[in-house]
Amino acid sequence: MKLDRGRWAFADQRRAEIDAYFAERQRAQPAIWNGRVLMIGRYALSNGVLGGRWFETDYASMLAWKAWEAWEAWKTSDATWGAAWGAPDATVRNGFALGALRSSDGAFLLGVMGAHTANAGMIYFPAGTPDPGDVVGDRVDLAGSVLRELEEETGIAAADVDIAPGWHVVDAGPPRLALIQLLQAREDAAALRERILRHLAAEAEPELADIRIVRCEADLDPMMPDFVTIFLRRHWRTDR
Repeated sequence: MKLDRGRWAFADQRRAEIDAYFAERQRAQPAIWNGRVLMIGRYALSNGVLGGRWFETDYASMLAWKAWEAWEAWKTSDATWGAAWGAPDATVRNGFALGALRSSDGAFLLGVMGAHTANAGMIYFPAGTPDPGDVVGDRVDLAGSVLRELEEETGIAAADVDIAPGWHVVDAGPPRLALIQLLQAREDAAALRERILRHLAAEAEPELADIRIVRCEADLDPMMPDFVTIFLRRHWRTDR
């Protein structure tokens, strides 16, 4: 999909409120910072083909837009804060790419997000919101984004996995659109986990706090977001 160079009206029109919200988040989680990210607009999925346009914005605007359901947890002394904010822009999605890392013995490996991250304690596949560094020409390189995040988070390089063709799209409803690519490793789950844990131990501030091995429904955890469990259940139903 292509990159749209236009501006996002929500980010421009609600700048003061967005900045105030992000300041609240930073007070609670000082490690988060306001970098540049990509979001997807005019999203449509038809006959197995995903359409839309990516656009650039700042992380603070994306966080504020995503947090419309959680104002009670972050409200300021202004009692009208949440009421004035309103619903999010329904024409866009927080689109992000994930690498579903599968071991040679059929298990999936997911990371537990570190306490210093914006999603502390959540359990994901290696993932990231695309940023301007993922733009090649006028297109967004999601496959490159997945492999970059995989190596940064786990130490597993592109040469260590076979990339399955195609993508799995999970629309968990506004605001999230998960774009998942299956990555087949050549090591079993125990060996992969130990390898990743060694990588994390060598990092000064690793993004992940732990690695979970998931083989079946009994291994699912409430800290796994719905787009992860939807993908896993769908996979287990069809991979028989």
